[in-house]
Amino acid sequence: MPNDLNDRQRRILAELVAEYIEQGEPVSSTWLAERTALGLSSATVRTILARLEEHGLVRQPHTSAGRVPTDSGYRVYVDQLLGTRARPRPLPDVEARLRQPGTVGDLLEQACQELSRASHQVGFALGLASPTTRLQHIDFVDLDGGRVLVIVVATGGQITHKVVEPDERCDGAFLAQAANYVNAQFTGLTLYEARAAIVERLRQERSLYDRLAARALRLARTGLADVAPAQTLHVQGTAFLAEELTGEPADADRTLGTLRALLRMVEDKHRLVEILTKYIDAQGLTVIIGSEHALPDLHPFSVVASTYRDGERSGTVGVLGPTRMRYRRAISVVDRVSQTMTRVLDGQ
Repeated sequence: MPNDLNDRQRRILAELVAEYIEQGEPVSSTWLAERTALGLSSATVRTILARLEEHGLVRQPHTSAGRVPTDSGYRVYVDQLLGTRARPRPLPDVEARLRQPGTVGDLLEQACQELSRASHQVGFALGLASPTTRLQHIDFVDLDGGRVLVIVVATGGQITHKVVEPDERCDGAFLAQAANYVNAQFTGLTLYEARAAIVERLRQERSLYDRLAARALRLARTGLADVAPAQTLHVQGTAFLAEELTGEPADADRTLGTLRALLRMVEDKHRLVEILTKYIDAQGLTVIIGSEHALPDLHPFSVVASTYRDGERSGTVGVLGPTRMRYRRAISVVDRVSQTMTRVLDGQ
Protein backbone atom coordinates (compact mmCIF):
# COMPACT_ATOMS: atom_id res chain seq x y z
CA MET A 1 0.00 0.00 0.00
CA PRO A 2 1.20 3.60 -0.68
CA ASN A 3 1.18 4.36 3.06
CA ASP A 4 3.80 1.65 3.50
CA LEU A 5 6.30 3.34 1.18
CA ASN A 6 9.51 4.59 2.71
CA ASP A 7 11.21 7.83 1.73
CA ARG A 8 13.51 6.26 -0.89
CA GLN A 9 10.61 4.49 -2.57
CA ARG A 10 8.57 7.69 -2.69
CA ARG A 11 11.48 9.65 -4.14
CA ILE A 12 12.18 7.01 -6.81
CA LEU A 13 8.48 6.95 -7.72
CA ALA A 14 8.39 10.76 -7.94
CA GLU A 15 11.49 10.82 -10.18
CA LEU A 16 10.04 8.09 -12.40
CA VAL A 17 6.67 9.82 -12.79
CA ALA A 18 8.26 13.20 -13.51
CA GLU A 19 10.57 11.72 -16.15
CA TYR A 20 7.78 9.73 -17.79
CA ILE A 21 5.58 12.82 -17.96
CA GLU A 22 8.36 14.75 -19.69
CA GLN A 23 9.60 12.06 -22.10
CA GLY A 24 6.70 9.65 -22.55
CA GLU A 25 9.03 6.63 -22.53
CA PRO A 26 9.49 3.85 -19.93
CA VAL A 27 12.06 4.85 -17.32
CA SER A 28 14.92 2.44 -16.62
CA SER A 29 16.63 1.63 -13.35
CA THR A 30 19.94 2.70 -14.93
CA TRP A 31 18.58 6.17 -15.70
CA LEU A 32 17.20 6.53 -12.18
CA ALA A 33 20.51 5.44 -10.63
CA GLU A 34 22.58 7.79 -12.79
CA ARG A 35 20.34 10.87 -12.95
CA THR A 36 18.95 11.08 -9.42
CA ALA A 37 20.85 12.39 -6.41
CA LEU A 38 20.04 9.40 -4.23
CA GLY A 39 23.41 7.69 -4.70
CA LEU A 40 21.83 4.29 -5.32
CA SER A 41 23.10 1.50 -7.54
CA SER A 42 21.08 0.15 -10.45
CA ALA A 43 20.54 -3.08 -8.53
CA THR A 44 19.09 -1.22 -5.55
CA VAL A 45 16.85 0.84 -7.81
CA ARG A 46 15.63 -2.35 -9.53
CA THR A 47 14.70 -3.77 -6.12
CA ILE A 48 12.78 -0.59 -5.28
CA LEU A 49 11.00 -0.67 -8.66
CA ALA A 50 10.01 -4.28 -8.09
CA ARG A 51 8.53 -3.27 -4.74
CA LEU A 52 6.62 -0.39 -6.37
CA GLU A 53 5.32 -2.82 -8.98
CA GLU A 54 4.06 -5.12 -6.23
CA HIS A 55 2.14 -2.18 -4.84
CA GLY A 56 0.58 -1.56 -8.29
CA LEU A 57 2.20 1.85 -8.61
CA VAL A 58 4.31 1.13 -11.71
CA ARG A 59 4.20 -1.43 -14.49
CA GLN A 60 6.54 -2.76 -17.14
CA PRO A 61 4.99 -2.51 -20.63
CA HIS A 62 7.53 -4.95 -22.09
CA THR A 63 9.93 -7.41 -20.51
CA SER A 64 13.01 -5.51 -21.59
CA ALA A 65 11.56 -2.03 -21.01
CA GLY A 66 11.71 0.25 -18.03
CA ARG A 67 8.67 1.13 -15.93
CA VAL A 68 5.78 3.52 -16.40
CA PRO A 69 3.42 4.79 -13.69
CA THR A 70 -0.06 3.37 -13.21
CA ASP A 71 -3.03 5.53 -12.26
CA SER A 72 -2.28 4.60 -8.63
CA GLY A 73 1.30 5.74 -9.11
CA TYR A 74 0.09 9.07 -10.49
CA ARG A 75 -2.20 9.37 -7.46
CA VAL A 76 0.70 9.00 -4.98
CA TYR A 77 2.72 11.51 -7.00
CA VAL A 78 -0.14 14.02 -7.14
CA ASP A 79 -0.90 13.65 -3.44
CA GLN A 80 2.75 14.49 -2.73
CA LEU A 81 2.43 17.61 -4.91
CA LEU A 82 -0.77 18.66 -3.16
CA GLY A 83 0.81 18.10 0.23
CA THR A 84 3.78 20.34 -0.52
CA ARG A 85 2.24 23.07 -2.69
CA ALA A 86 2.71 26.62 -1.50
CA ARG A 87 0.06 29.31 -1.57
CA PRO A 88 -0.32 30.28 -5.25
CA ARG A 89 1.35 33.51 -6.24
CA PRO A 90 -0.69 36.08 -8.21
CA LEU A 91 -0.33 36.04 -11.99
CA PRO A 92 -0.35 39.76 -12.92
CA ASP A 93 -0.81 39.23 -16.67
CA VAL A 94 -3.57 36.67 -16.19
CA GLU A 95 -5.34 38.79 -13.58
CA ALA A 96 -5.16 41.84 -15.83
CA ARG A 97 -6.78 39.92 -18.70
CA LEU A 98 -9.47 38.50 -16.41
CA ARG A 99 -10.26 41.99 -15.13
CA GLN A 100 -11.13 43.30 -18.62
CA PRO A 101 -14.64 44.82 -18.73
CA GLY A 102 -17.35 42.41 -19.82
CA THR A 103 -20.06 40.01 -18.72
CA VAL A 104 -19.60 36.96 -16.50
CA GLY A 105 -19.73 34.91 -19.70
CA ASP A 106 -16.80 36.92 -21.08
CA LEU A 107 -14.91 36.27 -17.84
CA LEU A 108 -15.50 32.51 -18.09
CA GLU A 109 -14.39 32.46 -21.73
CA GLN A 110 -11.21 34.35 -20.86
CA ALA A 111 -10.53 31.99 -17.93
CA CYS A 112 -10.78 29.03 -20.32
CA GLN A 113 -8.26 30.60 -22.65
CA GLU A 114 -5.83 31.30 -19.81
CA LEU A 115 -6.14 27.76 -18.43
CA SER A 116 -5.64 26.17 -21.83
CA ARG A 117 -2.75 28.45 -22.80
CA ALA A 118 -0.85 27.92 -19.56
CA SER A 119 -1.42 24.17 -19.18
CA HIS A 120 -1.54 23.09 -22.86
CA GLN A 121 -4.64 21.08 -21.98
CA VAL A 122 -8.37 21.55 -22.49
CA GLY A 123 -9.50 24.39 -20.25
CA PHE A 124 -13.08 24.50 -19.01
CA ALA A 125 -15.21 26.79 -16.88
CA LEU A 126 -18.57 25.88 -15.39
CA GLY A 127 -20.75 28.90 -14.76
CA LEU A 128 -22.09 29.92 -11.40
CA ALA A 129 -24.90 27.67 -10.20
CA SER A 130 -27.76 29.73 -8.87
CA PRO A 131 -29.46 28.32 -5.77
CA THR A 132 -32.34 30.73 -6.44
CA THR A 133 -33.62 29.09 -9.65
CA ARG A 134 -37.35 28.65 -9.01
CA LEU A 135 -40.02 26.24 -10.15
CA GLN A 136 -42.43 27.93 -12.59
CA HIS A 137 -44.57 24.92 -13.35
CA ILE A 138 -44.55 21.17 -13.84
CA ASP A 139 -46.48 19.15 -16.45
CA PHE A 140 -47.23 15.43 -16.71
CA VAL A 141 -47.82 13.98 -20.20
CA ASP A 142 -49.27 10.52 -20.87
CA LEU A 143 -47.04 8.37 -23.09
CA ASP A 144 -47.49 4.92 -24.59
CA GLY A 145 -46.97 1.87 -22.40
CA GLY A 146 -48.06 3.53 -19.17
CA ARG A 147 -45.08 5.89 -19.11
CA VAL A 148 -45.29 9.53 -18.08
CA LEU A 149 -43.21 12.44 -19.32
CA VAL A 150 -42.46 14.90 -16.49
CA ILE A 151 -41.64 18.39 -17.78
CA VAL A 152 -40.15 20.88 -15.30
CA VAL A 153 -40.01 24.56 -16.26
CA ALA A 154 -37.87 26.83 -14.06
CA THR A 155 -36.91 30.49 -14.08
CA GLY A 156 -34.28 31.59 -16.57
CA GLY A 157 -35.82 29.48 -19.32
CA GLN A 158 -34.56 26.20 -17.90
CA ILE A 159 -36.62 23.24 -19.13
CA THR A 160 -35.91 19.63 -18.20
CA HIS A 161 -37.84 16.48 -18.95
CA LYS A 162 -37.77 12.94 -17.67
CA VAL A 163 -39.70 9.77 -18.58
CA VAL A 164 -40.93 7.79 -15.56
CA GLU A 165 -42.90 4.56 -15.16
CA PRO A 166 -45.36 4.92 -12.27
CA ASP A 167 -46.64 1.90 -10.38
CA GLU A 168 -50.19 2.63 -11.51
CA ARG A 169 -51.44 3.63 -14.93
CA CYS A 170 -52.17 7.35 -15.18
CA ASP A 171 -54.68 8.67 -17.70
CA GLY A 172 -54.67 12.18 -19.13
CA ALA A 173 -57.39 13.49 -16.82
CA PHE A 174 -55.54 12.34 -13.71
CA LEU A 175 -52.23 13.79 -14.93
CA ALA A 176 -53.84 17.19 -15.54
CA GLN A 177 -55.28 17.17 -12.00
CA ALA A 178 -51.95 16.03 -10.56
CA ALA A 179 -50.03 18.84 -12.29
CA ASN A 180 -52.56 21.42 -11.07
CA TYR A 181 -52.18 20.16 -7.51
CA VAL A 182 -48.35 20.24 -7.56
CA ASN A 183 -48.22 23.68 -9.19
CA ALA A 184 -50.66 25.11 -6.66
CA GLN A 185 -48.56 23.80 -3.78
CA PHE A 186 -44.98 24.37 -4.91
CA THR A 187 -44.72 26.95 -7.71
CA GLY A 188 -42.39 29.79 -6.71
CA LEU A 189 -40.15 27.69 -4.50
CA THR A 190 -36.54 27.14 -5.54
CA LEU A 191 -35.86 23.76 -7.13
CA TYR A 192 -34.11 22.64 -3.95
CA GLU A 193 -36.97 23.87 -1.76
CA ALA A 194 -39.63 22.26 -3.95
CA ARG A 195 -37.86 18.91 -3.95
CA ALA A 196 -37.30 19.00 -0.18
CA ALA A 197 -40.90 20.07 0.49
CA ILE A 198 -42.31 17.23 -1.61
CA VAL A 199 -40.13 14.65 0.10
CA GLU A 200 -41.09 16.02 3.53
CA ARG A 201 -44.81 16.06 2.65
CA LEU A 202 -44.65 12.41 1.62
CA ARG A 203 -42.70 11.49 4.75
CA GLN A 204 -45.13 13.20 7.09
CA GLU A 205 -48.26 11.93 5.38
CA ARG A 206 -47.50 8.33 4.49
CA SER A 207 -51.21 7.52 4.60
CA LEU A 208 -52.55 10.53 2.73
CA TYR A 209 -56.32 10.34 2.68
CA ASP A 210 -56.22 12.01 -0.73
CA ARG A 211 -54.94 9.29 -3.09
CA LEU A 212 -54.58 11.73 -5.99
CA ALA A 213 -52.32 13.98 -3.94
CA ALA A 214 -50.08 11.08 -2.93
CA ARG A 215 -49.68 9.89 -6.52
CA ALA A 216 -49.07 13.46 -7.73
CA LEU A 217 -46.37 13.99 -5.12
CA ARG A 218 -44.61 10.75 -6.06
CA LEU A 219 -44.60 11.74 -9.74
CA ALA A 220 -43.23 15.20 -8.90
CA ARG A 221 -40.59 13.76 -6.57
CA THR A 222 -39.34 11.44 -9.31
CA GLY A 223 -39.37 14.19 -11.92
CA LEU A 224 -37.43 16.60 -9.73
CA ALA A 225 -34.94 14.03 -8.41
CA ASP A 226 -32.12 14.90 -10.81
CA VAL A 227 -33.06 18.48 -11.66
CA ALA A 228 -30.49 21.10 -10.72
CA PRO A 229 -30.04 24.76 -11.67
CA ALA A 230 -28.63 24.99 -15.18
CA GLN A 231 -24.94 25.73 -15.56
CA THR A 232 -23.16 27.09 -18.61
CA LEU A 233 -19.97 25.44 -19.80
CA HIS A 234 -17.09 27.07 -21.67
CA VAL A 235 -14.37 24.91 -23.26
CA GLN A 236 -11.12 25.88 -24.99
CA GLY A 237 -8.04 24.05 -26.24
CA THR A 238 -9.03 20.72 -27.79
CA ALA A 239 -6.19 21.21 -30.27
CA PHE A 240 -3.68 21.13 -27.38
CA LEU A 241 -5.00 17.79 -26.20
CA ALA A 242 -4.92 16.39 -29.74
CA GLU A 243 -1.23 17.30 -29.89
CA GLU A 244 -0.57 15.68 -26.50
CA LEU A 245 -2.36 12.47 -27.43
CA THR A 246 -0.70 12.09 -30.82
CA GLY A 247 2.61 12.26 -28.93
CA GLU A 248 1.59 9.46 -26.56
CA PRO A 249 3.56 6.18 -26.81
CA ALA A 250 0.42 4.26 -27.72
CA ASP A 251 -0.98 2.50 -30.78
CA ALA A 252 -2.82 4.57 -33.36
CA ASP A 253 -6.23 2.92 -32.83
CA ARG A 254 -6.22 3.63 -29.08
CA THR A 255 -5.14 7.24 -29.64
CA LEU A 256 -7.85 7.76 -32.25
CA GLY A 257 -10.47 6.25 -29.95
CA THR A 258 -9.38 8.53 -27.10
CA LEU A 259 -9.59 11.61 -29.33
CA ARG A 260 -13.05 10.62 -30.54
CA ALA A 261 -14.25 10.13 -26.95
CA LEU A 262 -12.94 13.56 -26.02
CA LEU A 263 -14.51 15.30 -29.01
CA ARG A 264 -17.87 13.63 -28.34
CA MET A 265 -17.81 14.91 -24.78
CA VAL A 266 -16.84 18.44 -25.82
CA GLU A 267 -19.52 18.53 -28.53
CA ASP A 268 -22.18 17.27 -26.12
CA LYS A 269 -21.69 20.00 -23.54
CA HIS A 270 -24.80 19.01 -21.59
CA ARG A 271 -23.31 15.57 -20.96
CA LEU A 272 -19.95 17.05 -20.02
CA VAL A 273 -21.66 19.37 -17.52
CA GLU A 274 -23.36 16.35 -15.94
CA ILE A 275 -20.04 14.48 -15.72
CA LEU A 276 -18.13 17.39 -14.23
CA THR A 277 -20.79 18.35 -11.69
CA LYS A 278 -21.13 14.71 -10.64
CA TYR A 279 -17.44 14.14 -9.97
CA ILE A 280 -16.33 17.61 -8.93
CA ASP A 281 -18.55 18.57 -6.01
CA ALA A 282 -15.93 19.38 -3.38
CA GLN A 283 -14.81 22.88 -2.43
CA GLY A 284 -11.25 23.85 -3.30
CA LEU A 285 -8.88 21.89 -5.51
CA THR A 286 -9.76 18.44 -6.87
CA VAL A 287 -7.67 16.04 -8.98
CA ILE A 288 -9.33 12.98 -10.54
CA ILE A 289 -7.02 10.54 -12.33
CA GLY A 290 -7.86 8.04 -15.06
CA SER A 291 -9.61 4.98 -13.69
CA GLU A 292 -10.81 6.96 -10.65
CA HIS A 293 -13.60 8.16 -12.94
CA ALA A 294 -16.66 5.93 -12.79
CA LEU A 295 -17.36 6.49 -16.49
CA PRO A 296 -15.15 4.45 -18.86
CA ASP A 297 -15.14 7.30 -21.41
CA LEU A 298 -13.05 9.34 -18.96
CA HIS A 299 -10.50 6.65 -18.08
CA PRO A 300 -7.87 7.99 -20.53
CA PHE A 301 -8.09 11.44 -18.89
CA SER A 302 -7.32 13.30 -15.71
CA VAL A 303 -9.16 16.36 -14.45
CA VAL A 304 -7.67 19.11 -12.30
CA ALA A 305 -10.36 21.50 -11.07
CA SER A 306 -11.00 24.13 -8.44
CA THR A 307 -14.02 26.09 -7.28
CA TYR A 308 -14.45 29.84 -7.42
CA ARG A 309 -17.16 31.90 -5.72
CA ASP A 310 -19.01 35.20 -6.07
CA GLY A 311 -20.34 35.11 -2.54
CA GLU A 312 -23.12 32.57 -2.09
CA ARG A 313 -22.73 30.84 -5.48
CA SER A 314 -19.87 28.70 -6.74
CA GLY A 315 -18.60 27.53 -10.11
CA THR A 316 -15.71 25.38 -11.30
CA VAL A 317 -12.68 25.97 -13.51
CA GLY A 318 -10.15 23.36 -14.50
CA VAL A 319 -8.30 21.44 -17.15
CA LEU A 320 -8.90 18.08 -18.81
CA GLY A 321 -5.93 16.17 -20.20
CA PRO A 322 -4.34 12.74 -20.60
CA THR A 323 -3.22 10.92 -17.45
CA ARG A 324 0.34 11.75 -18.55
CA MET A 325 -0.24 15.47 -17.99
CA ARG A 326 2.12 17.89 -16.28
CA TYR A 327 0.31 17.85 -12.97
CA ARG A 328 2.54 20.38 -11.24
CA ARG A 329 1.86 22.99 -13.91
CA ALA A 330 -1.86 22.12 -14.14
CA ILE A 331 -2.40 22.28 -10.38
CA SER A 332 -0.60 25.60 -10.14
CA VAL A 333 -2.46 27.35 -12.96
CA VAL A 334 -5.91 26.02 -11.97
CA ASP A 335 -5.35 27.06 -8.37
CA ARG A 336 -4.24 30.55 -9.39
CA VAL A 337 -6.99 31.13 -11.93
CA SER A 338 -9.73 30.00 -9.52
CA GLN A 339 -8.48 32.33 -6.79
CA THR A 340 -8.19 35.19 -9.29
CA MET A 341 -11.78 34.52 -10.45
CA THR A 342 -13.01 34.75 -6.86
CA ARG A 343 -11.19 38.07 -6.35
CA VAL A 344 -12.54 39.50 -9.58
CA LEU A 345 -16.13 38.47 -8.82
CA ASP A 346 -15.86 39.81 -5.27
CA GLY A 347 -14.68 43.14 -6.68
CA GLN A 348 -11.30 42.97 -4.88
